[in-house]
Formats: sequence, C-alpha cells, structure tokens
Amino acid sequence: MSVREVPSQLLIARTAEELKKLEELRPPEWSRYVKTGVHKERPPEQKDWWYVRAASLLRRLYLDGPVGVSRLRVYYGGRKKRGAAPEHFRRGGGKILRSLLQQLERAGLVERKEKEGRKVTRKGAELLEKLSGELKGGMGSGGGG
Repeated sequence: MSVREVPSQLLIARTAEELKKLEELRPPEWSRYVKTGVHKERPPEQKDWWYVRAASLLRRLYLDGPVGVSRLRVYYGGRKKRGAAPEHFRRGGGKILRSLLQQLERAGLVERKEKEGRKVTRKGAELLEKLSGELKGGMGSGGGG
C-alpha cells in the first residue's frame, strides 16, 4: 500500500505511536524548552511533539529521500512575524532535525548516503507501508463518493 494514498495527518499520528515503542527514540532534556524554529513564538504545546516530528521526518524522507538537513530545514520553516514590517520566510531549526535523524539512524529506520543526505532504510519503508496499509484498510469501508 502506498504511503501517498493515506492522509498524511493520519499516517503521521499512527507512526508516532509506533515510534514511541522504540528505545532509541527518546526526546532529550532540552526538547521541553526549545522552539522548533526562529519563526515560532513559543515551544510546541504537545507533550509528544518529538515523536510527531520524527514520524513526519520519516514520511518526508520516504517521499523525497535522499535529502539533507538543509533542505529539511526549508520544509519545516515558516513565516516570521516582524511586527509592523512584512513577514519573511525563515528556515526551521537544524538541531532538532539532526538529533532526530541520528536517533532514527540508531533505530535502523534511516541511513546516510554520502554527499546526498539521508534516506529511509528497507526497515523504515516497510514500517510506513505496513501502517499505511492498516490505515487504508480502515478507511476503505467508509463508502465515500
């Protein structure tokens, strides 16, 4: 089952639940106080935002990989409010992305490709495809149209 066929919010939420079970993926102490980028005014309010970002990152690598931290910073960036001045785009924080990528590497879900960035391993792709298959099966009985 294709990861593209499932709504991203559902897949990311389901993947985050699976990633919480991994011993290698643990939020560092500083993650409770840090903003996700210079464009944000406050830190994330969700308690499990570290796992949600990890799941989002895994999905992004599956779709776009191999990709480096610099390009991922652009994806996770946003508009910075500057008072009366016009807003400007700012890239997301790189420390969070690097830390998550290192943890996902230790878990065996992501691997580094020299001079290209990181990409999902077979294990990571199978996890995403399995979860998207479960979600697609649950959605199929909806009877839309």
